Amino acid sequence: MRLTTTTWVSVDGVMQGLGAADEDRRGGFERGGWAMPLADPEVEAALNEVYERADAFLFGRWTYEVFAGSWGTVAAMIDSPIGRALGSKPKYVASTTLGDVPWNDTTVLSGDLATAVRELKAEQQGRLLVPGGTTLIRWLLGNGLVDEVNLFVAPVVIGQGNRLFPDSGPDMALELAETQVTGNGVIVETYRTSGRPQYGATAETTSAWSE
Repeated sequence: MRLTTTTWVSVDGVMQGLGAADEDRRGGFERGGWAMPLADPEVEAALNEVYERADAFLFGRWTYEVFAGSWGTVAAMIDSPIGRALGSKPKYVASTTLGDVPWNDTTVLSGDLATAVRELKAEQQGRLLVPGGTTLIRWLLGNGLVDEVNLFVAPVVIGQGNRLFPDSGPDMALELAETQVTGNGVIVETYRTSGRPQYGATAETTSAWSE
């Protein structure tokens, strides 16, 4: 399976509390609800397509519980394109602590999570979508398990909160595969991971070239 992460991010990289104002107050975050005002019909159509193209979903525990309590229980959300995609396809949760799984067709991946995800990718076909989750996405990137990075970049600067990429983490080169600019300024970008970046010459080498 091709493992694709998808998430909203602000221009300054924040991905915390994008939905309801009080959805995620961790760390004293006070600026929640910044993405939803931008979810107009054009953006919703792009989001729907991302979920409908998925063949299975991979969650961390926190994101799974949030999704199960919304897309898995609220009637209007269950009957939406995203709700139907989530409800009808396999769901996997990377967690060593999760007990009961209230959502249908859910499998908990425990033990050696890196091995479990690699086996899942190798044994099945299609696209494995990770719908958000800072901790899980950072962990997947750190273990070299991500094939595609899909971003809905909102034209806002939040100024606080958890960011998608840490201050110190793995480096990676990205190849732009698809891009779409919506009428309200949201940029939808899909990148394929392609190893490590190429770095420029050192100042000493550059000086030698100029002689």
